[in-house]
Amino acid sequence: MLGVLARNWWALLIRGIAAVVFGVLAFAWPGATIVAIVILFGAYAFVDGVFAIVAAIRAAQSHERWWPFLLEGIVGIAIAAVVYFEPHVAAFALYLTVAIWAFLTGILELAAAVQLRKQIANEVWLIVGGILSLLFGILMLWQPIAGAVAIVWVIGAYAIMFGIAMIALSFRLKKHATA
Repeated sequence: MLGVLARNWWALLIRGIAAVVFGVLAFAWPGATIVAIVILFGAYAFVDGVFAIVAAIRAAQSHERWWPFLLEGIVGIAIAAVVYFEPHVAAFALYLTVAIWAFLTGILELAAAVQLRKQIANEVWLIVGGILSLLFGILMLWQPIAGAVAIVWVIGAYAIMFGIAMIALSFRLKKHATA
């Protein structure tokens, strides 16, 4: 594996640079980043729907249960159509899903932390995580614009850190390629 990676160190360098550029752009243009994420989700839903319909056709040809695949395909293509024709609705739905998930996860983490404290003395990390999740969910529901920007910034920060790691790895691999 080292040989293959070392010979193609430049691909990791390009991947790292692209991630850093994406991260910087996410910080500079959070609105455009949200639009890009919604468009990618719509494309995924469409492709997934098409492949589910193909699976339904193949299942029907082999006299197997086909209708769940067909329904899944129709739903995927319908969601893709909503994303295409009403991208703001899709963006709001994705946003609301993350907000509710963060809120409910925070509550469940706090409940789990209470149980864990019975097992481990002075354990606070799950409580901290639960409080952070709960507060993030509340922030997102209370201040949607700030919550959306926060999500984009987290994605941007991740992309920059990942990109730096790939760039560092590429230079390390380049040394092995010349050796």
